[in-house]
Amino acid sequence: MQQPAEQTRPITLLGIESSCDDTAAAIVRANGSRGEILSNVVSGQTDLHAAFGGVVPEIAARAHAEKIDLMVEAALAEAGVSLGDLDGIAVTAGPGLIGGVLSGVMCAKGLAMGSGLPLIGVNHLAGHALTPRLTDGLAFPYLMLLVSGGHCQFLVVESADRFHRLGSTIDDAPGEAFDKTAKLLALPQPGGPNVEREAESGNPKAFALPRPLLDRPGCDMSFSGLKTALLRARDGLIERDGGLRRGDRADLCASFQAAVADVLTAKGRRAIAAYLEREPAEPVLAVAGGVAANATIRHQLQTLCAETGLRFTAPPLALCTDNAAMIAWAGIEIARLGHVDGMDLAARPRWPLDTRQTGILGSGKKGAKA
Repeated sequence: MQQPAEQTRPITLLGIESSCDDTAAAIVRANGSRGEILSNVVSGQTDLHAAFGGVVPEIAARAHAEKIDLMVEAALAEAGVSLGDLDGIAVTAGPGLIGGVLSGVMCAKGLAMGSGLPLIGVNHLAGHALTPRLTDGLAFPYLMLLVSGGHCQFLVVESADRFHRLGSTIDDAPGEAFDKTAKLLALPQPGGPNVEREAESGNPKAFALPRPLLDRPGCDMSFSGLKTALLRARDGLIERDGGLRRGDRADLCASFQAAVADVLTAKGRRAIAAYLEREPAEPVLAVAGGVAANATIRHQLQTLCAETGLRFTAPPLALCTDNAAMIAWAGIEIARLGHVDGMDLAARPRWPLDTRQTGILGSGKKGAKA
């Protein structure tokens, strides 16, 4: 079947991302259904927040304001293009820490007004959810597990602007739980990689930590109680031994990681069953978000896909964590549907992907749930 003209015409977009603690800009070009990342630059803020055990919104917002124009300049230079070579500007308009989101939106508005280019506001979660189309050319519908510091959702991605949420965390996201676990065990931030590294020498069966909500139907998840159980186990060890030994810390990390992986796998099995009821021609489970880099979690999800007959895919790590290439690509897909925004585009701390369902209450340290 011949593609519509608007689908085959090359389109090049600048993407801007500033929803949490990474200031990013990228240039992505689409030619037909294929996407090419011409540049993708990121300025992280780990050192700025290290002493606080988490992201401080005021510090993050100031750093975004200082860096965002430099990231745009770097992305244009690396791609070898100017504003005049672009077809539009895509920017994360939410959800996220409002100060950071506002920095990106205001920068994008200024560039759009000065250049006359179209402005496209992008849902940060849609950027993650559509990344497998950029990297693997997945066909709709596919099942997506978005698992990161601020979010955890099972979604059926039906189109570039239509998502069906099967389940989500009702409190902490896994990445946030990893960060809090690292803090409880005196491990440095970012917590996820350091907990995983410590768990390599631990026994995942050493502590009988809970698997929350597995006794309830559906795909919703909870990780706050798991973190509390780990705190109680740690305090029991300290009271018994007068301190926390290295081997016990490794066992706690391994047991915590195993519990998170088991919850995601069990809920993933239910999500797959619901997804397969749609009889997709090419069933796929895609995983994105920083926690998707965890080897234990990834292995269990790959095994689950092999058991249920789904293809498993995950973008490269640089595209799993927050980045602007995913925003530029989502902007391309949205623009092809004819959606553009005006100068009244608002920065939004909350922005659910599935607008047909009630939004999720609660917010995590790394961003609002949606």
